[in-house]
Amino acid sequence: MLSLKDIKKDYVVGDSTVSALKGVSIDFRENEFVSILGPSGCGKTTLLNIIGGLDRYTSGDLNINGKSTKDFKDCDWDSYRNHSIGFVFQSYNLIPHQTVLSNVELALTLSGVSKSERRERAVKALEQVGLGDQLHKKPNQMSGGQMQRVAIARALVNEPDILLADEPTGALDTETSVQIMELLKSISKDKLIIMVTHNPELAMKYSSRIIKLLDGKVIDDSDPLDKNVVEPIKKPEKEPTKADKKAAKKERKKLKTSMSFLTALSLSRNNLMTKKARTLLTSFAGSIGIIGIALILSISNGVQLYIDQVQSDTLSSYPLQITKTTASIGEIMNTMAKNHEDSANHDKDKVYSQNAMGEMINTLMEETKVNNLEKFKKYLDDNSDLKDLTSDVQYTYATTLNVFTESDSGVMQVNPSTLLEDMGYMSSTQMEAMSMSGSMGGMMGMGTDVWSEMIDNEELIDKQYDVIAGRLPEKYNEVVLVVDKNNEINDYVLYSLGLLDPSSLNGIVRRAMAGEDISVDSEQHVYTYDELLDLKFKVVPTPDFYKKKDGVWEDMTGDESYMKKAVANGTEISVVGILRPDEDASSASISGAIGYRHDLMTYLIDEVDKSEIVKEQIANPDIDIFTGLKFKTDENAADTDSSLETVSDSTADTESKADKTADSSNTDKKAGLVAGDSSMEIPEGMTEEQYKALMEQSGASDTGELADMGMNAMGSMDMSAIQGGDMSSLTETQKKYIASLSDEQMELMKQMLKEQSDTNADQLANSGKYSTSNYDNNMKTLGYSVVEDPDSINIYPVDFASKEKIIDIIDDYNDSVGEEDKIEYTDYVGLMMSSITSIINAISYVLIAFVAISLVVSSIMIGIITYISVLERTKEIGILRSIGASKRDISRVFNAETVIVGFVAGALGIIISYLLTIPINMIIAHLTDVPIRASIPVSAAVILIAISICLTLIAGLFPSRVAAKKDPVIALRTE
Repeated sequence: MLSLKDIKKDYVVGDSTVSALKGVSIDFRENEFVSILGPSGCGKTTLLNIIGGLDRYTSGDLNINGKSTKDFKDCDWDSYRNHSIGFVFQSYNLIPHQTVLSNVELALTLSGVSKSERRERAVKALEQVGLGDQLHKKPNQMSGGQMQRVAIARALVNEPDILLADEPTGALDTETSVQIMELLKSISKDKLIIMVTHNPELAMKYSSRIIKLLDGKVIDDSDPLDKNVVEPIKKPEKEPTKADKKAAKKERKKLKTSMSFLTALSLSRNNLMTKKARTLLTSFAGSIGIIGIALILSISNGVQLYIDQVQSDTLSSYPLQITKTTASIGEIMNTMAKNHEDSANHDKDKVYSQNAMGEMINTLMEETKVNNLEKFKKYLDDNSDLKDLTSDVQYTYATTLNVFTESDSGVMQVNPSTLLEDMGYMSSTQMEAMSMSGSMGGMMGMGTDVWSEMIDNEELIDKQYDVIAGRLPEKYNEVVLVVDKNNEINDYVLYSLGLLDPSSLNGIVRRAMAGEDISVDSEQHVYTYDELLDLKFKVVPTPDFYKKKDGVWEDMTGDESYMKKAVANGTEISVVGILRPDEDASSASISGAIGYRHDLMTYLIDEVDKSEIVKEQIANPDIDIFTGLKFKTDENAADTDSSLETVSDSTADTESKADKTADSSNTDKKAGLVAGDSSMEIPEGMTEEQYKALMEQSGASDTGELADMGMNAMGSMDMSAIQGGDMSSLTETQKKYIASLSDEQMELMKQMLKEQSDTNADQLANSGKYSTSNYDNNMKTLGYSVVEDPDSINIYPVDFASKEKIIDIIDDYNDSVGEEDKIEYTDYVGLMMSSITSIINAISYVLIAFVAISLVVSSIMIGIITYISVLERTKEIGILRSIGASKRDISRVFNAETVIVGFVAGALGIIISYLLTIPINMIIAHLTDVPIRASIPVSAAVILIAISICLTLIAGLFPSRVAAKKDPVIALRTE
């Protein structure tokens, strides 16, 4: 079970080395009572600490259940102490500010045991040592013997395999010592107990084995484990399977110790409650800075509320947005609240279920509305008043703007950007959701794409931006690059556009979270205006990603060579200008780094509409062009595969044979002619000399060889390439063969391929299976849109008055149409707090900066107080480490203490500030007629408390790290 192999322990003291243990080798049985005797300084306690994992051996090996501990990490030793070891100390080592029950429960909290089970096991352990009626006493309210019993209960509560007792009776009287020894002897019946003692009489009386140490060596062992006993030969263990490894990993994870933050908070709270006056004074000192900032914010908030009445800025960045599918959050919340009130109409004599999930789904379905934007767009286009009220009315579509760059290494997708997904920061599903958020993501700064549509108002763009190089775009294939006011471009944009190598970021988030050492390019890159104006991109319509094969359209985005050709054939986009926001502009209308004209989107919509795949899907609305299967409809939904299979086998065979007979002769003739079969007649219009020349060109000695060459070439040929006229994918032999064919043979080959493709399509369509997609999803996948039916409409009002008039226009429209055509819209300006003027901001920031100095000073003071607490609680640190707490757990305890102090300081500061706003408002009302009322916003109060917590937490990081690094052996000796 436990085996020590040549254990040595050396301590470096100054320039000399002291050997505490000099090659100790001992094997222990699974259950025995071992006493270790020896004079002071012989290495008894050192040996016990090494066995308990509190100290590390210099050389040798400690085997636990046959497993070496040479490669043990800190977390392994923590788990070992928590699950396999129980400590009983001479000085009891109970945490004074915890109750008896809490002291015993502590080891279980590190094991992740539930609260109910934790309490049950702790009570049982205390009853086992005869203290079942002393659960809620503090250690200072108990006798020495009782405290030692509590220590034994704490050691036993986690059901360890080994109990280590360091002078357990050293501080007890004779009678109590006997009681403790009797208790330990009874425990040794099914556990290994190793006791260090100076009392040979007690050792002789109660121990089953006595080991004597002298000068770090074993000089006597009364009952050593017999090495001559032949152990049964164990069968060699099988190589562990993946399932075994997975189970072992799960078990190690289960055994891993971890103190919850709530436990850390409880320990720190109890400690702080023993020093109430000091805690209160420290918190008050920390609250002074919070009080100053809160008062400044309260006055600023009052001024802001006053300015909101006349604010008329930033509207170009926050339009009225109308999306095709929308839901009113306010209506959803109101409906759910009403449904909940109605459902609570019952007696309270039983417990009833609350259908929250069902209500949420039903409410979402009821309140989600599809806007008829086609009809509303026509209404807006016909409204003559709208032009004077808006800067622009922008129509957006579901057509995806696929942008690529070309390089020697291949093609890279620029838009939609996949950078965050490649980094491992977001999944493909999250990226799709971000893309679906559309313009809202761009408005709120949440978008992942760097390409955005410019508003169609050159005058407004001129006001908001300076053209620092080039010009504004004039054609659909021209774009502008937008830099910030410092002429800088975010590196996210540089990676997304391919100006920096995005492959260097692949999986970087995942690798960082896994603890790998990573490096990110932090160099500042410089680009000339000419370099940026030379940027070229390619726009590829979504239908160009598909290729028809065997009657169905296949997604070719995974084919690198195909994508290179598709991108090469795409529409070239040029950067013709570089824009920088004007210094005086309070807002900007271009949300991305690349701004493109609206007519690029209309051009793309037209290209999609003209594509063969879209035309085929429109011509066959019942067939899924990607699978060849029929779409499931209400008419065929009841059909099943089994019903289609009830057709008589004989009938089917008859029809099949008839079809084959009808086509056999014609197909064979065509195939033979194409392959150059010698039994076939010379094609009409070809002389014998021409036919011979054909064979010579093909390299065949006779018509039979030509036939074999033709059939071999056709067998491995990409037939769809021939149909599309693309010969680049063919081999040299195949190209040679194709070149040898006459026009008639080529036409026959194409006709055969078309017949085969049509046959495959007919077989799929009549297979009795149905597509899992539908017509609308396929059209959306292909990026099909109709210019008259936008996906969303963004209306940019000229000012606040215009916004109100536009809302009136929308309301008039809703009054004039039926319920199904009414429009739901989002008013971003109404949802956001209007900005404070730059003067008020400047004054507020300056004042806050001055007051923040007191926050920094108080944080330093709290850090000092926390360090003092670390010194005061050093013994507690040793106790926690002895029961399996990790270094991180120790840090967490002191971090929890700073969190509590920070929260109390923040809350105290907010309460005092709220009280002070009363006389402040009275003074303002007396001195001025401006209706400014100082008030602390709730959000600001919460943030200030959070800041207080964060600052104290930061201030306590150093003391908590000092605490975590303390040697548990030394910490336990601290008084």
